[in-house]
Amino acid sequence: MTDVSLPADPVVGGGHRKSALQQVLSQPSAVIGGSIVVFFVLVAIFAPLLSPFDPNASDWLAIRQAPSAVHWFGTDDLGRDILSRILFGARASLLAGVIAVAIAIAIGVPLGLIAGYFGGLLDAVISRCTDALLAVPFLVLAIALAAFLGASLQNAMIAIGVSAVPIFIRLTRGQVLVVKGEDYITAARAVGVRDRNIIVSHVFPNVLAPVVVQGTITMAVAILAEASLAFLGLGQRPPAPSWGSMLDVARQFLTEAPWMAVWPGLAIVAIVLGFNLLGDGLNDALNPHRDTE
Repeated sequence: MTDVSLPADPVVGGGHRKSALQQVLSQPSAVIGGSIVVFFVLVAIFAPLLSPFDPNASDWLAIRQAPSAVHWFGTDDLGRDILSRILFGARASLLAGVIAVAIAIAIGVPLGLIAGYFGGLLDAVISRCTDALLAVPFLVLAIALAAFLGASLQNAMIAIGVSAVPIFIRLTRGQVLVVKGEDYITAARAVGVRDRNIIVSHVFPNVLAPVVVQGTITMAVAILAEASLAFLGLGQRPPAPSWGSMLDVARQFLTEAPWMAVWPGLAIVAIVLGFNLLGDGLNDALNPHRDTE
């Protein structure tokens, strides 16, 4: 999983936000990636309107039919319309990515703030636990947790989110170690501002940018992990549409019906590419020293 590290830059008023938005829009990768992501979000939202068929309805007279004017993406081994299942499958993938990243941020960022700001024994305990989790490959840890929790989309999201927690702890802690040495933090302490208020008002806003960038990149990893878990039978359970489970079924018919694997595979590649491009663009836009590196 990619690490993101941005130099600390004190957050100022609304002008900074406007400038940041202009910088993001000036990055071609961010615009292209954002457009791809927005496209899939709209597809997921309006799937019931866009879908030409019920994604779970079988047509025994149209089993493994090639793409045609009726079934644009063809049909699967049960005669279900692949285009409809791709549209509804976007919901599972995006939901898994959003929820998993939300879990990782909700747990990892506070722990990183505490470890980096207070240091000492608390930092040592959190850091050693983080190192232990990082020693296990991300996908292996997600598979183990999903197998322990049981096969379902909800458990897959929890497993992916917990597996991504260490990266946010390490990222946040590193940023806090840089920020807390700044003069404005020292000044706040000197005038008697409480540690909690310093963390909330001064430290957290200045570690938010790298967290947002890392969260965007982690979305791509989470979506790919959800597809992997579904492929292994540990994610979204059939007949509910999921790109990973569609690939699992398609591998049995690669010779007779290759289109069953092509379309969900392309959908996964496209959305992962979109989030990666968006993350790279945000990283370039929000890094104030990108032109000097």
